Amino acid sequence: MATAQVVPVPARGGGGGGKGETFSDTSRKDDIRQANIMAAKAVADAVRTSLGPRGMDKMLTTATGEVIITNDGATILNKMEVTQPAAKMLVELSKSQDIVAGDGTTTVVVVAGALLKECLSLLGKGIHPTIISEALHKAATKAAEILTTMAVPVELSDRESLVKSASTSLNSKVVSQYSSLLAPLAVDCVLQVMDPSHPDVVDLRDIKVLKKLGGTVDDTEMVRGLVFDRKASHAAGGPSRVEKAKIGLIQFQISPPKTDMEQSVVVSDYTQMDRILKEERNYILNIIKKIRATGCNVLLIQKSILRDAVTDLSLHYLAKAKILVVKDVERDDIEFISRTLNCLPIANPEHFRAEKLGEADLVEEVAVGEGRLVKITGIKNMGRTMSVIVRGSNNLVLEEAERSLHDALCVVRCLVSKRFLIAGGGAPEIEVSRQLAAWSKLLEGKESYCARAFAQALEVVPYTLAENAGLNPISIVTELRNKHAEGEVSAGINVRKGAISNMFEENVVQPLLVSTSAISLAAECVRMILKIDDIVITR
Repeated sequence: MATAQVVPVPARGGGGGGKGETFSDTSRKDDIRQANIMAAKAVADAVRTSLGPRGMDKMLTTATGEVIITNDGATILNKMEVTQPAAKMLVELSKSQDIVAGDGTTTVVVVAGALLKECLSLLGKGIHPTIISEALHKAATKAAEILTTMAVPVELSDRESLVKSASTSLNSKVVSQYSSLLAPLAVDCVLQVMDPSHPDVVDLRDIKVLKKLGGTVDDTEMVRGLVFDRKASHAAGGPSRVEKAKIGLIQFQISPPKTDMEQSVVVSDYTQMDRILKEERNYILNIIKKIRATGCNVLLIQKSILRDAVTDLSLHYLAKAKILVVKDVERDDIEFISRTLNCLPIANPEHFRAEKLGEADLVEEVAVGEGRLVKITGIKNMGRTMSVIVRGSNNLVLEEAERSLHDALCVVRCLVSKRFLIAGGGAPEIEVSRQLAAWSKLLEGKESYCARAFAQALEVVPYTLAENAGLNPISIVTELRNKHAEGEVSAGINVRKGAISNMFEENVVQPLLVSTSAISLAAECVRMILKIDDIVITR
């Protein structure tokens, strides 16, 4: 709202004691603040329809013509071209929520949008942005306390509760019908890679997700071992299955050496040519003899950028030595492979020793969909890692299945780091809203107004859940508020039955960390937007 204020200033000139007044115009600051809030609200409204199990999906097309169908708030906002600086803050907000909790990326943006709408009316009443900002901080801290009192502690040994929270996360996704398969898979993966010496920390990089086209999401499987998305080298009829494997991970090339500089050697005599070929052959044979002497029968060869890691000649000799070869292993995967196989990467043929090799019961090439994979199972002293092969009938489903699995893994990770569960279905938001409204009456002055506005803003979550499910949002939210006033703390919206029911009985649960981080991050983002009163373009 454009407002102007009159500021008294001392009059110029000597005596007389007369007072002059100047007119100070604050309309520009108000206009910029309003423009920022409207832009950020527009972003929040864009993803609002995709909240909850009955939320709609978005189809995104990139400049290259790539099509993405997704329900994930962070993905939608990440792919959107947002130019307004304040609106970009909401995109960053969903990214932060994705990093902290992994789930609730749509919720956090919708809550921020509702808070901004309430702030607009508070600014219209003439309350200063700094006062609103401080009150929001207090209210967010109070909300986190209320959520913690509602939470139910969970033990990691209680696998059923972990699966329930993972399947709640999957219910709003495109692949929700496969939640009975993906939820237990996510729980098993996280529990498998968890280190007992650091029970609160789970690194999701220890879980390798491999996408393979063909089949349906039902064919998704978890592998206790290693999987390579490429077939073994059959250039010279090498083996494709090795039992009791000794596996070497090499970073050197089994090919003739090149000069350091770009040079051309002209050979005029064919005897010289024969000699060069003979030397090359001896060079390769020497390396392979050293490899064979250690009892190694499976070679994983890192991709080389300087020259070919292996040549046809070296593949021929490796096949003769009955060594299975997997070439072009990515440099980024070396650490994961060495951790899984409990072996050391070897950078020089001179350092090739038996103690640096990994051991496994079986290495084999298997057909999956249209392609082939190399699978290593029964690894001795295997590190705390897991591999998952995600299947899908087309690329759109495959990408979305991977994103959904990532969200489910993040939910289980949240429960590992903060072992508390709360009800879903809008129950925590309504309860926090009810208790904050009661708390606001204990405050004085403008803070009381701001706390009440925060409480009203949180009602957007159950309201949107009901709206997206095609229910009457006003009657549902009123009934929900009534149930909570009667003391039913875990009552929430059951979108399948279109009624209010106990969320714990319906198995709709989520980690405490998802809700607390959503409210605190949304409040922090809104406070930042409120504090901006001018946009300066710099070169």
